[in-house]
Amino acid sequence: MKREGRRSRWLWPRWVALVALLAAYLATVPTGCLCDRVILGRPGPPAADLAGATRHVIHADGRAIEYAAARSPGARDGREPAALVLFFVGKGDFGDRWTSAVAGSWGRRPVEVWGMNYPGFGGSDGPPRLDRVVPEALAFYDAARAAAGDRPIYIHAGSFGTTVAMAVAARRPVAGLVLQNPPPLRQLITGHYGWWNLWLIAGPMSRQIPPELDSLANASRVHAPAVFLCSGADATIPPEYHRRVINACAGPHHLIDIPAAGHSDPLPRDAAAQLDREMDWLWEHAP
Repeated sequence: MKREGRRSRWLWPRWVALVALLAAYLATVPTGCLCDRVILGRPGPPAADLAGATRHVIHADGRAIEYAAARSPGARDGREPAALVLFFVGKGDFGDRWTSAVAGSWGRRPVEVWGMNYPGFGGSDGPPRLDRVVPEALAFYDAARAAAGDRPIYIHAGSFGTTVAMAVAARRPVAGLVLQNPPPLRQLITGHYGWWNLWLIAGPMSRQIPPELDSLANASRVHAPAVFLCSGADATIPPEYHRRVINACAGPHHLIDIPAAGHSDPLPRDAAAQLDREMDWLWEHAP
């Protein structure tokens, strides 16, 4: 009797934990809440210092979309930008935090960079919802097109932001793209992250990703020239998944391999020099 009592006391907390885990699963995975949180990320504190960029807000369907604007070195001292660059950041981050740095990477080319904050991030109306990202990114593009007039629009993006970039470029005309470590989200979740949860979480999550964020389908519709940067030591999005998106791209594209770089590592000097040359290639192909 004592042994059975000890066994009962040993099993009881495990059954409670199992029921709690099942309840959390049923409350989040089927409804898409976990998908939003895992893929889009949870907003942290907004950037206090934009390093010279300025905040702006546009409205689409009654919702605020915040972005930051900064000019490249080639568009300062009174020189007007010859093009606009839309910047889409990775998960859980703020576009406005990196806008000035992205503008700096365009160097002598006279551009103005607009970095968008996703729904629920910064001054963009929430909640953070994955299904709101592409509609608001398209509204963001349309506002940029109205401001740009007949000047070309480029897109610059990394990680999750490349899925947004591909979605926009498949639906709107762009002059060129710079894309770093692009994931095919569904395939990445099931192929790389599914094993540890026996696909109980990965399977439903992959099915909840909005179809407009399918980078393989979108890449087949993108005919603008593109430069891809591939971090060879990327453990978050392994390089074989980058290659799937790159190989699906319908337009002319060049590849910058960075064999020793991790997912978020800064560009080494030789890769940065190569990117500068590839940006010249994009610039020369502007319509």
